[in-house]
Amino acid sequence: MHHEPRQFDAVLCDIDGCLGPESTAPFDAHALARLADHNRRAAEHGDRPLVTLCSGRPQPFAEALCRVIHNHSLPVVCENGVWLFDPASGAYLRDPAITPEHLDAVAGAEAWIESQFGPTGVVIQPGKVASVSIWHPDTPFLMSLIPRLREVFADHGWPFRVSNTVRWINCDLAFVSKGTGVERFSAHTGIPRERLAGIGDTLSDLAIADRVVFFACPDNADEALKAKATYVAPVPEIAGVLHILDRLAAGRV
Repeated sequence: MHHEPRQFDAVLCDIDGCLGPESTAPFDAHALARLADHNRRAAEHGDRPLVTLCSGRPQPFAEALCRVIHNHSLPVVCENGVWLFDPASGAYLRDPAITPEHLDAVAGAEAWIESQFGPTGVVIQPGKVASVSIWHPDTPFLMSLIPRLREVFADHGWPFRVSNTVRWINCDLAFVSKGTGVERFSAHTGIPRERLAGIGDTLSDLAIADRVVFFACPDNADEALKAKATYVAPVPEIAGVLHILDRLAAGRV
């Protein structure tokens, strides 16, 4: 059977709010199986873009999901750009701009957060190497900590960018982002911007949108991000992602 060539070679997709809920609710395993089938067909026929990940999640989490969705060829952007994990070679590629001094700043920030906010119930997400993500069951309380974090980081000379998702605060090295991760992805794979698509749901995903030619959102996305999207799916989370991928496979972009 003849298959039309694909318009894009890769889709860089966020995880939380796209492939699954940002809460601790279960992933939709049946929907992920459909995504894995999409990637199998992409690898076999070359008629649709392969889906990889671009996430703030720690590398081990992203690597596990990479295996679930049957991506064994394209690098995954992890920890908001700190890492590229290459499933083809098994390589773990940290951003070379990150120095031992930057890692010392991360350790200092982590220790300060633990001592100052730990007694209030704030917890630090395990598994991150060159960034700090924090959570608290009272989300409004958590978000109220952002000005204090920015003030303390500036006072200590710790070079962090403080941002938030729906339920988390992310403290990332200011020169590292999903955007720099996408740039490293392109350099590593040789896939140019003109052949890249992206999917995201929060404003941190603007860094993806700015580096691809087609950017789409599930229906649950931030309204400000939807305004920047090429296409918005009529359904949320992974149902929306699958809807977007069906359109890409059919050439309806």
